[in-house]
This record gives sequence, structure tokens and C-alpha cells, in this order.
Amino acid sequence: MRYYARPLARLIEELEKMPGIGPKSAQRLALHVLRRSPEEARALAEAVLEVKEKIRPCATCFNFTEGEQCPICTDTRRDRTQICVVAEVKDLLAMENTAEYRGLYHVLGGLISPMDDIGPEALTIRELLARLGGGEVKEVVIATNPTVEGDATAMYLARLIKPLEVKVTRIALGLPVGGDLDYADQVTIARALEGRTPM
Repeated sequence: MRYYARPLARLIEELEKMPGIGPKSAQRLALHVLRRSPEEARALAEAVLEVKEKIRPCATCFNFTEGEQCPICTDTRRDRTQICVVAEVKDLLAMENTAEYRGLYHVLGGLISPMDDIGPEALTIRELLARLGGGEVKEVVIATNPTVEGDATAMYLARLIKPLEVKVTRIALGLPVGGDLDYADQVTIARALEGRTPM
């Protein structure tokens, strides 16, 4: 970074911390910001600050929201007898992009991963079980990635939920093993959702 002025080097370093942004992409983005007008750069900075100040987890499903509950949880047209469990909000967005699933969601906030010291207590599993206690939910669709961590989390959830007499299904493995939901195309996700199987 010795070739850059200190403020530019700092911007490049900060951009490199973002997922999927390497040194070249960070440099390209930083130079793009430099070419924009001061108003456009300020608008970008204000948007970043606003999202950090105003966005929080939904009190029900842990999706991102500006209010107490997210628009999905407050939508009365959604099927309240189904909850689709996903690891992260990006997976919820991938499912929503298919326009095939019309139930509710629950975002775990990650996956069980002993190698990374992430146990069940670090996820929103307690909150999920509390949602199932009312008797309205008839099916839990587990939509975790087909990875070791995704499979372990799915099996753990299935063991906890089955005694509650709630049907537990998992999206079909139309997704490649080791793949991520947010990289799958809409047709693949829709077919995987249609072909979900009991656990």
C-alpha cells in the first residue's frame, strides 16, 4: 500500500475486509469511489451508516428489519403452518427469490460447527422451539446447505423437533454438495424445495 495516499490505502484495506472482495476488487472499488462526486460518495457513506443504525434482527424470525418484525412475519398472506429454517439471511433471500415458498422463516444465525466452537447454544434454536410450542406450525422445512455443518445442524434440529409432533422435512439435494444457497439459481432452489423429504 506504499504507493497509495494514506486515505486511499485505508479505504482499500477496509474494502478488502468484505466477503468476496480481494485486493484487486478493493482497489477497483476505491478508485470508483474517488471518481464519483462528493455527493455520491456521501450518499454511499450515509447509506452504510443508516443500515448500521436502523437495521436489526426481527424479534420473531431473526431476518433483518427496520421495525420490531420483518415484512415476512407481518404478512397475513403467508402460510403460518410452515417455517423454513435457514442458516443466514442470505439463504432466506435466496429462498424468497424463487417465489415458490409462501410460509414463514427462522434464521439460525449460523450452523453447528465444533471446529469453529459454534455449538447449538450460539444459534437461535431455543427461539425456534418456542415458536413451535403454540401448535399452529405443522411443518418445519430445513433449508441448510448440504455441507457437513449443514447436515449436522439439520439432524440436530430434526431430533429436537420430532417429539413436538411437527413434520420435519429438508429441501431436496438438487443443490450441489458443498454448495451455498445464495449461489444457486432460482430453478435449482425451487426444485429442491418441491422435492424436500421427511427426516
